[in-house]
Amino acid sequence: MALVIFDLDNTLIGGDSDYLWGAFLVENQYVDATEFAAQNEQFYEDYKAGTLDIMAYQRFALKPLSQHSMETLNEWHAQFMQTFIEPIVLPKALALVNDHKNKGDRVIIITATNTFITRRIGLRYGITELLGTNGEIVNKRYTGEVEGIPTFQAGKVTRLNEWLERENVSLAGSVFYSDSFNDLPLLDIVDNPVVVDGDDKLLNIAKTRGWPSISLR
Repeated sequence: MALVIFDLDNTLIGGDSDYLWGAFLVENQYVDATEFAAQNEQFYEDYKAGTLDIMAYQRFALKPLSQHSMETLNEWHAQFMQTFIEPIVLPKALALVNDHKNKGDRVIIITATNTFITRRIGLRYGITELLGTNGEIVNKRYTGEVEGIPTFQAGKVTRLNEWLERENVSLAGSVFYSDSFNDLPLLDIVDNPVVVDGDDKLLNIAKTRGWPSISLR
């Protein structure tokens, strides 16, 4: 049995769930469309460029959650899953996950996107274990602040190491599937890094290091 780690956005799904959640809020006028859409777009460009201020972004993403009850948010998320996520579920990704599970591998998602958005997407793929950025919750409401270390860049390694110790799991034989050069810190520590529909920077690095590259599209 090996530990198999998946990135989520643009790896297991054919898009970025964080960005799409923002688009969902704008489309349904749950936020100020002009201002929010512009900020959402800029943060996404920063992410792709490797210049994202993760704490500023997470506070931006978590603020709308703090303004509504958990009941309302869950209703919105169900709609989001149907209209934005289901169309970008990748059959090849589902098959790959199931193949690993059938082999007895332990499968986990590690994503920079907050767990409110991502946990149910993970369940759509049959993956119950997920590490993501945690939004602080007080009295059953999001506060708009981040709890702990965001699972982004080196933060993914920190959070994974904490999980490995807690779960008494080894990285021996481990696999990590990712599309983004932002995940280099984690790709560097697993036994088997695999690039999935990689961005240009990661594809170039994979070529020089001899890492396999696949497509799930």
